[in-house]
Amino acid sequence: MPFDRNKPFNDLPLLPPPAKLETKAVLKQTIAARAALADLKGAARQLPNQGVLIQALGLQEAKLSSEIENIVTTNDALFQGFANGGEGADAQTKEVLHYKDALWQGFQWVKAEMPINEEFFNILTR
Repeated sequence: MPFDRNKPFNDLPLLPPPAKLETKAVLKQTIAARAALADLKGAARQLPNQGVLIQALGLQEAKLSSEIENIVTTNDALFQGFANGGEGADAQTKEVLHYKDALWQGFQWVKAEMPINEEFFNILTR
């Protein structure tokens, strides 16, 4: 069947899928993931400022996601731009920093149990 963008694709399977999701293999992987998260939690307690780790993860996510849109920067430029509040950063790096800020705002919004609605997106685009 050729693709027609004016017609909805209604041949998708219904949810939930009929397959059993809680298999032995999945449960074993869940146990391994839980142990890895416990290790990470223990290691994070050793950090004097856990915010540094969180910010670094957000910066890396913003950098990698921005590359999809052909917005490319280096880690050096990104971390220098972050440390300087964007002062002296090139346009690409500033765009990645804006992405990181939007990601952080979204996290704070969800953490406060606010609904993801039009108001949320209006705040992000200011």
